[in-house]
Amino acid sequence: MSENEPRLWLVATPIGNLDDIAPRAVEVLSSVSFVACEDTRRSGLLLQRLGIAGRRLVAMHEHNEATVAAEIVQRLKAGETAAYITDAGMPAISDPGQRLVAVTASAGIGVSAIPGPSAPVTALAVSGLPTDRWVMEGFLPRKGRARSQRLDGIAAEQRTVILLESPKRLGATLDDLAEVCGADRPAVVVREMTKLHEEVARGTVAELAARFAEPPRGEIVVVLGPAISQPPSDAQITAELHRELDAGATPRDAATAVAQRLGVARNRTYRMSTELARSLDPRMP
Repeated sequence: MSENEPRLWLVATPIGNLDDIAPRAVEVLSSVSFVACEDTRRSGLLLQRLGIAGRRLVAMHEHNEATVAAEIVQRLKAGETAAYITDAGMPAISDPGQRLVAVTASAGIGVSAIPGPSAPVTALAVSGLPTDRWVMEGFLPRKGRARSQRLDGIAAEQRTVILLESPKRLGATLDDLAEVCGADRPAVVVREMTKLHEEVARGTVAELAARFAEPPRGEIVVVLGPAISQPPSDAQITAELHRELDAGATPRDAATAVAQRLGVARNRTYRMSTELARSLDPRMP
């Protein structure tokens, strides 16, 4: 694979510390025909600091991605090479770029990435919360039913959840998480990653809501621990068995159905099913 053939390069840029830029990222940004970016002023300053001069910048952000992505693909088809960078981190991950990747790939043009800084992954790594299964939620809706529905889904989520939030709304979001997910749900607020005043605040969502009642400064990532699944109680199992038996199921069939539905051992449901059946019909052996 040649870096001069028609290709789109997704280049990760620092989320704070400029020294985190990869040497290969500098090579690619220096060699491509043009650089598409989320903000030409911010990206122009970054390229200047990296010693990369004379790069033509094309603005592509969330409001014009559909149009500009098509234009970029046409230039790639004509034999040019391009890199795409966002204001910080990995393009297309909670940043513009996903549509550009899709239309480029659909046009049969290669897409490659120069890996590097990513705020969600970095926050997850330092959080100390489970990392084997996690989900990126990004920014929550600000209000209304859409926000309530997302919060309800997060409350039941059994994977670690990563949220992005502005400093001004951090306290309110933590209050909502405490109310919907439970005050004791573990969480971590990561602020100003890789910068001079980096902070990793750990605690329950209620403790963090109190800590950040006054808006802090800087970029914020919230990492929320997974919901803990509680095993069904005897009362829950009995109620389900009662429903099966009332519908005409045999004790054996009722036990099998309830064990599968609630995810409990069948020997437990069978014992309870036979005992319940005997109490309902003393003539049973």
